[in-house]
Amino acid sequence: MTADLVLMNMGLPTGRRADIVIAGGIVRHVGAAVRADDTIDCSRFTCLPGAVDMHVHMRGGVQAKKEDWRTGTVSAIAGGVTVVVDQPNTVPPITTPEILRARLREAEEHAVCGFAVNAGVTPDADLAGMWHAGSMAFGETFAAPSSYGGGLDPETLRVLLDRIHTLGGLATVHAEEVAGPAPATLAGHNRARSGAGEARAMRAISALAPERMRLHFCHASTAASIEAARGTVEVTPHHLFLSYTMFEEDDTRARVNPPLRDEETRRGLWSCWDAIDVIASDHAPHTFSEKALPFEAAPSGIPGVETMVPLLMAAVQRREISLTSVMEKTSWRPAAILGIPRAGFEPGDRADYALYPDEVTRIDASRLHAKCGWSPFEGLSAVFPEEVIVRGERAYACGDHLAAHPAWYPGQGYLSSQNK
Repeated sequence: MTADLVLMNMGLPTGRRADIVIAGGIVRHVGAAVRADDTIDCSRFTCLPGAVDMHVHMRGGVQAKKEDWRTGTVSAIAGGVTVVVDQPNTVPPITTPEILRARLREAEEHAVCGFAVNAGVTPDADLAGMWHAGSMAFGETFAAPSSYGGGLDPETLRVLLDRIHTLGGLATVHAEEVAGPAPATLAGHNRARSGAGEARAMRAISALAPERMRLHFCHASTAASIEAARGTVEVTPHHLFLSYTMFEEDDTRARVNPPLRDEETRRGLWSCWDAIDVIASDHAPHTFSEKALPFEAAPSGIPGVETMVPLLMAAVQRREISLTSVMEKTSWRPAAILGIPRAGFEPGDRADYALYPDEVTRIDASRLHAKCGWSPFEGLSAVFPEEVIVRGERAYACGDHLAAHPAWYPGQGYLSSQNK
């Protein structure tokens, strides 16, 4: 056997070391090394399967000043993320097959890693058309208003969830309650979109959705919300690592939906670690000038795709969480939920990996790759990958991006239609 790449002396989740033989973008053999075009000695690295960030906003188009497919996916690769799932609250929103295909073409031309695109959920959206055209999932479906997305009333949401269930699709839901006047501080933002309201919204949506539908709740920010969610649930790094008390009261860099919570709530979220299905970044960059607006007018959203896994890897180093649980929540579980090939260490697995050194550093926004140029995680401990492999080829090494490996992962509606 000859191979494109051999990852030598790789530490496997079982605890043993072996050589991973890769050809054609997938794992062909695990064991003794064979002749290969390229080899990497992994003995000094911790190797993770490439992360699947199933909640990003890659912007682009008329929003390209914030981010675009090139900068957003370069940022992803530098953080060990090899597949991103873009959300449909773009400008214009993705509500027709034609708009979806245009978004996919934009990604194919500029992305440097794997990608998928979700379909928008609005009363006038062509859900069936987008499902068969290749949307990965439906939503983020807004049960409350957020940046570039209007909230749906319960009856409209019930009807649309029923349509998605009939198609066999996965509905991803942004669940919140919004009350009171426009907030002027982070504490006020927390009250206006309370954790208790988020949990109530999750219970209400769980009750109105069809019994066996595929349901996924985005960015749960409290322990009560995780308990309330039916189906699968994701949590963001910013809700795990940040509280609003870490910032000045009117610091718009920390304004995000759902809001950052207080320290007690943040710690309570960590207590639910084992119940969390997915860690996703909700990467939603805005420019400095937008965030410099008065708090009431500044948009909600923060960048995070590049820092997501490095923050978790630092927590592994501190022995706060297990390495296997990070692999599960950032790679294997999201891939299973979405129905895309799994990256891993067994023959047939997708050959996407990130190789992490033991060195813990501090996050420095000036060294990150997101176009917006800032990070709310500035100064926090992180472990960034030294090398990243995408589809069996080096995509990133020691700070240099070596090659683009865009790959579209269509949803099950498209795959089923192609197999007829």
